[in-house]
Amino acid sequence: MTIQKLTKAEEEIMLALWELEEAVVRDVMAELKDPNIPYTTVSTVIRVLEKKGFIGHKSVGNTYIYFPLISKKKYLKDFLPGILRKYFNGSFTEMTSFFAHENDMSLAELSEIIEVVGEELKEKNGNSKKKLNSHE
Repeated sequence: MTIQKLTKAEEEIMLALWELEEAVVRDVMAELKDPNIPYTTVSTVIRVLEKKGFIGHKSVGNTYIYFPLISKKKYLKDFLPGILRKYFNGSFTEMTSFFAHENDMSLAELSEIIEVVGEELKEKNGNSKKKLNSHE
């Protein structure tokens, strides 16, 4: 299944739901940057997200509690390669350099990123080796 790209409004609501994990419309509204967005607008965007398969709901009495069906990680995993390809010629180095420059990152911050990624790769490779060994 190909995940559709979110509009700006949909993305803001998904960010709120990913943070809250479960919420009624008013809870989502409380998380939005603009507190003046009408209830009906938020409710409409939530219904659109539900039709697109991003969120689901459960009924509690006459109230709907909404929750994400697609994780933030899954959404990012599907869309980051396209951004990388379109804007950075497929180069992680170019992308990292762009963000480092635009966010005025220090050498210490870049070093920390390298350390975190290195640890995650070691962990991932360790888990992959365990899986391979368990199939022998």
